[in-house]
Formats: sequence, C-alpha cells, structure tokens
Amino acid sequence: MARKLQTPLALFSLLMVALFTGSKAGVISVYWGQNGNEGSLADTCATGNYGIVNIAFLVTFGNGQNPQMNLAGHCDPSTNGCTGLSNDIRACQNQGIKVMLSLGGGAGSYSLSSAEDARSVANYLWNNFLGGQSSSRPLGDAVLDGIDFDIEGGTT
Repeated sequence: MARKLQTPLALFSLLMVALFTGSKAGVISVYWGQNGNEGSLADTCATGNYGIVNIAFLVTFGNGQNPQMNLAGHCDPSTNGCTGLSNDIRACQNQGIKVMLSLGGGAGSYSLSSAEDARSVANYLWNNFLGGQSSSRPLGDAVLDGIDFDIEGGTT
C-alpha cells in the first residue's frame, strides 16, 4: 500500500516543481506617450519597473483612413518628428523590456470595415512598426516587439 502511494506522490511533487520553476512572476506593463510630462521613453524604461512598455496610441486606422499616431506632445509623427524614438526603443529592448505599439485608446477614430481593410491595416503595422520595410516608419528604424489592442467602446 505504501508503494502505491509513493508513485502518485512522487509524480505530483515533480509536477509541482515543474510548474513553479517553469512559471515567471507577473510582468508589469505601462502605457507611455499620453502625458507630455511623463519623461522620455528611455527614462521610463530606466526605472526598472516595467517588463512591457506600450507606446500609446495609434488613434486613427481602418475604414479607409490614413493611420495617425498621437503621442501627446512628445513628438509629431506626422512630420517624421518621432524617428528619434528608435534610440529609446532600442535602449528599452537592450534592458529586456518589450516595446509594443498600442492601437486605439479612448478618443480614437478606428474601425475595420472588411477583411480587406483588416489586411491593409495589418500590412501597414507590419511594414511601419514591425519587421517589414517602409520609407515612412513613424518611429524610425527600430522594430517593435508587438501590438497591443486598446479598443474601447466598440460595437459588434
């Protein structure tokens, strides 16, 4: 009887050890870009408080609209004024911090009118912020780690 209990107990113990050693503690993320007084992106990352920084926001996209960013006074993406953020993005990434682009926000103009519209937005994101190529990358040549969706007030 004792032997029958030892095998399941040993397996359970191994499972618990695997779960605890294979999992990480929660990661704190922050939205950066909507307060002109919040300091630079590099300063935000240098605090060591965050594992993910979401650059906020791409406020206009889809439905045939020209995509637009709003970085609340940090820089003006519409005049290529944010290409210098590439250095800050790389500084964050060199510290092991993921840098993502956040889409939407509370005051944006965004929607996807069709599957083709969704593909067009996806291509824009890939070529301008992720691994693709474009001559008009709003944040310069840095490659972001992903996309965050902050879609508020949507309808079905």
